[in-house]
Amino acid sequence: MPTAIEVAGLCKSFGSVTALDHLELTVPEGTVHGLLGPNGAGKTTIVRVLSTLLTPDDGRAEVFGVDVRRDPRQVRRIIGLTGQYAAVDELLTGRENLVMIGRLFRLSRPAAKTRAGELLERFDLGDAADRPARTYSGGMRRRLDVAASLMARPRLIFLDEPTTGLDPRSRMELWRIVRELVAEGTTVLLTTQYLEEADQLAHSLSVVDQGKVIASGTPDQLKSQVGNDWAVVTLIDTADFDTTTELLRDQLGAGLTADPETLRVQAPLSDGGSLADLLHTLRESGVQIGDVSVRRPTLDDVFLAVTGHAAHSAEPETDEKTGEDTTWS
Repeated sequence: MPTAIEVAGLCKSFGSVTALDHLELTVPEGTVHGLLGPNGAGKTTIVRVLSTLLTPDDGRAEVFGVDVRRDPRQVRRIIGLTGQYAAVDELLTGRENLVMIGRLFRLSRPAAKTRAGELLERFDLGDAADRPARTYSGGMRRRLDVAASLMARPRLIFLDEPTTGLDPRSRMELWRIVRELVAEGTTVLLTTQYLEEADQLAHSLSVVDQGKVIASGTPDQLKSQVGNDWAVVTLIDTADFDTTTELLRDQLGAGLTADPETLRVQAPLSDGGSLADLLHTLRESGVQIGDVSVRRPTLDDVFLAVTGHAAHSAEPETDEKTGEDTTWS
């Protein structure tokens, strides 16, 4: 598969703070690649370097084979960028915002108006196209912001925390738009504070910590590295609790957790473990089962395993000196 982004040995420091430390990253064309990591990991710095807003100190960074240091103008012609906060002019209408962006990309006025109309309809903003952007909801402003980044038909779009602060409906609407863009061949580099969002959208992920990629792969690959699936058994009768705990410990081994208040017992399924065999054993022992399920590792488990911290869902903050995120994303 052709490569959209190729990064090798990328370094960037802000005084004594090392934001990127010989970072390596490859993103295939026509996919969504997610960047996840703890506070100050380097995610926003990566986006800013690749979008030519920052110049790296060392290393190589290419977008569709174009070096971001040697030919930043050419890179800007083939990318779009949506930052953490919607960058729209509230005094202008939605249509005027898009036409203005189109003119900045040197589209003719007729071409800019035509393209603006196409995007307004596509992003369900047609009815509000001639209203001032200050009257738009948060979700509408975010959709307008993404539409603006598509005015020049970029091959690659950077989405930096695209759904922060949006309600669930607006978030799902933006997910739909991202999937449509990728289906048409657009490549997306996504940073997000929502693990569910990364799980839903990303074909591949890179976990970044202290300026380095410390884990990468598809969401399923990363989860499989964390550990096995877990069997979760919920009981009906308190009298069966001790028996069930002992049976699961004997059959599935160490790592079992038991909660007598909820009558729930969890135990890791071994690579060769069978949920059917487990159910058979419990039934043969006369245990009354209320529910049995399998809990698979989550991206939160991946975070905990590779960084030593769980992910948080706080609003992103920015370090004044480095410009880097200071919350999970």
